[in-house]
Amino acid sequence: MLAKLSTQPMLRRCAVTGAAGLAVLGTALPTGPDSPEPDLTRFYGQKISWAKCPGEGLPKDLQCGKVTVPLDYAHPRAGTLDLALARYRATGDRRGSVLLNFGGPGVPGVPEFMTGAKDFMELTDNYDIITFDPRGVGRSSPVSCGDGQENIEIPDDGTELGRDPQSVLKQLRKAADTCARHSGPVLPHIGTVNASRDMDVMRQALGDDKLNYLGFSYGTRLGAVYAAQFPEKVGRLVLDGVDTLTEPLTEQGVAGARGQQKALDEFIGWCVKDIACPFGQDVREARKQVVRLVDSLDADPVPSAFGEPFTGQDLVGALGQALYSEELWPSLERALASLVEDGDTHAIETFTGGGAAPARREETDAPHDGALVDEEDVPLDNMPAALMAINCADDPDRPTGRQIIGGLDRLRAEYDRASPVFGPYRLSGVLMCYGRPRGTDFIRDEVKDVATPKMLLVGTRGDPATPYRWTVETARRLGSSAVVLDNKGSGHTGYSSSKCVHGKVDSFLLYGTLPPDGSSCGPEDDER
Repeated sequence: MLAKLSTQPMLRRCAVTGAAGLAVLGTALPTGPDSPEPDLTRFYGQKISWAKCPGEGLPKDLQCGKVTVPLDYAHPRAGTLDLALARYRATGDRRGSVLLNFGGPGVPGVPEFMTGAKDFMELTDNYDIITFDPRGVGRSSPVSCGDGQENIEIPDDGTELGRDPQSVLKQLRKAADTCARHSGPVLPHIGTVNASRDMDVMRQALGDDKLNYLGFSYGTRLGAVYAAQFPEKVGRLVLDGVDTLTEPLTEQGVAGARGQQKALDEFIGWCVKDIACPFGQDVREARKQVVRLVDSLDADPVPSAFGEPFTGQDLVGALGQALYSEELWPSLERALASLVEDGDTHAIETFTGGGAAPARREETDAPHDGALVDEEDVPLDNMPAALMAINCADDPDRPTGRQIIGGLDRLRAEYDRASPVFGPYRLSGVLMCYGRPRGTDFIRDEVKDVATPKMLLVGTRGDPATPYRWTVETARRLGSSAVVLDNKGSGHTGYSSSKCVHGKVDSFLLYGTLPPDGSSCGPEDDER
């Protein structure tokens, strides 16, 4: 069954790394670092002014700032963007900065710092720790697809596709036009190749000769692209939860659905051992109940915390986030109980990406000047809208309408086999890429055999979002610079869940001490 496609549920809720998404319109690729390019001196010559972050109840030692980058690196006079930054200063002998990216794509770094920076505080022994909202994300010219009032429905039996497939394809084009109308001029210049160039401007503005970097999930793609673009500027670079650099979005979606289904099955197995589990105590029946719950909410949504319909696909998006870590399982169980027993979505919605209420913008209300927006003006759908825009900007594959219609039955079956819960959600994301200009070839063709110092790649065996095989494949692709740490645990990424991984990453960033290639961390290493 294909899920309902809508600029509300599909774009409002944040999916995991590797999910397909909306492409940009008229993507303009920047010139590479080895190509003749316009003068960027004014960007590389800037200094950051740090000040107390706006807002109440924030840590006193958290500071905020901004850096200005070209809207279009090929035409730096065509406009600029301000990118939001946040930092904790080094408490000891400062040796520079470590830049953090929390993944997505589409996750804003600054709010993550405001609520969850404790895992990184040991790094402040020698470094300022810095994070940022990438272009199109958070306060940095956020993209949006509007208030979701323009729905796209694809029937689950395929009859309309067979009778009038062009009407469905036209709806997909209309969805892209809606996103372009609400996103402003940043949309044609979004994507990892440009975000990597932004990071190099940040490096210089921070006063660092080399970039020290810790990237999670999608952040590993961003780090790998930086290594290919600026190999001579790479310092100590860590990639945790390694993304693929080569797989098409259709294959990424299947891998993600399969991994999430495995994590869901493990959660259900844990849940049914508790008398409070809302799905009862029988594993097989509980799995069926989850599917029925998704289907029933798609057919008859309940009001969300914002008063809008909360659909089955909204639930799937929330489950995808909640299953990243076993530590979230008790909260997820309670949230599902509230939903099943009382129809209350408040708790389950805490697992979804969000921000302000959906932006009710007219066509002329999209941001245009590139200045930072206020936190309360970040659209609710920014994270999933940015995820879709960035993923399609990074992917060169663009099947034709004929190819989509001709291969839909095969894809539908493949995704349903991967997961009856997450398969339709993932396949819907793949379809949303239809008809957009193809993305860059740079990542697939050029990000390989990088001539950098040694970098550390962390892969987790039970990762539901980035399969361990992606770590192995990406390491092989990056070449002799890549050192792999095998985390024999579960959950998405290893730094926050494994004391062993945490220690080895910190040792590398702080002291330059690398574990041997192929060494491992296991559950026994995390016993207290």
